[in-house]
Amino acid sequence: MPLFVYVLGLAIFAQGTSEFMASGLVPGIAGDLSVPVGAAATLTSAYAVGMIVGAPAMAVLSARWPRRRALAGFLAVFVVVHVVGALTTSFPVLFGTRIVAAVVNAGFLAVAMPVAAALAPPGKRARATAVLLAGITLSCVAGVPAGSVLGDLAGWRSAFWAVAALCLPALVLVFRSAPADAADPPEISIKREAGELKARPVRQAMILAALVNGATFATFAFLAVIATDVARLPAAAVSGLLAAFGVGAFIGVTVAGRAGDGGLRRGLIVALCLLPVGWVALAATSAHPVALFVVTTVQGGLSFGCGSALVARVMHVAPGAPTLSGSFATVALNVGAFLGPVLAGLVTESTGDYRYAIWISAAIAVVALTRVPSRS
Repeated sequence: MPLFVYVLGLAIFAQGTSEFMASGLVPGIAGDLSVPVGAAATLTSAYAVGMIVGAPAMAVLSARWPRRRALAGFLAVFVVVHVVGALTTSFPVLFGTRIVAAVVNAGFLAVAMPVAAALAPPGKRARATAVLLAGITLSCVAGVPAGSVLGDLAGWRSAFWAVAALCLPALVLVFRSAPADAADPPEISIKREAGELKARPVRQAMILAALVNGATFATFAFLAVIATDVARLPAAAVSGLLAAFGVGAFIGVTVAGRAGDGGLRRGLIVALCLLPVGWVALAATSAHPVALFVVTTVQGGLSFGCGSALVARVMHVAPGAPTLSGSFATVALNVGAFLGPVLAGLVTESTGDYRYAIWISAAIAVVALTRVPSRS
């Protein structure tokens, strides 16, 4: 795999850390900026909305830019908005920085995914996509827990400074390592590429990716409170549980990248069938700490493994959209990441039992099974 693909993975690791770290910084932000905890929690939703809107918009805007300029530009803006976020004393300004960060993150992903796929050797496109998604899963394993600990020790602003600093090596490497064949895109027809969305296989792949990710984040968003309120674990154990999920996710993405090529292979079908079973098992064992850690790790692997394979599939079934296919996949994943927790939140609020979030994941995973096409 070309070195530049791993450079892109490093940048996505930094961006993934920023995307998920806000949930662990909510109490500190609320106290420091004198806003309700509920208002501070909307920073996560703002990021998801920014990703959904930003992916297609930024992909279209940057379609005719040299790839090096697009990647470096998005990453540079990402650094700047984190510096602004670390310095501001205004919650509306902080809220705005999260939206801008998400938009440029989405733009970076939308450009990086087709670039990585184009650089990959024949038959290795899924593996190249997996390298990028591994950056996100590694942020769950190391970046997010580290950001939470740093926020506790030195304040929430230190986590924003850390993300900005983490992006700088990736920015330098993008300038220095971007290969010539990733620099100037061929003539592009945005209208023709957008027309690929009308193709049934593309729509099927996007819906399936959104459903799988919706199931994933319906539970992931409530994993910390499930650990403390259901399993009665101490707050200090939450970072370990999140890391366990991330370890499983990293393994799942790695396996999917080596085994998949964007087709509906037997391994993906089996994993999709196991997903609802795993969520049911997690709901049934969530009050038992050891079982909670074990099943959470397994579900992290199944969920992100399926998600990685489905991202590759979106790009596989949209060969006529080499520029926008990455944004198609990004939108699908983030629609699921936004709607899954919203649905789970409505149910858990009405019942008062956070285990219902896991049952929502199981239900969404069952719906996903009904959307699997009969032919690859």
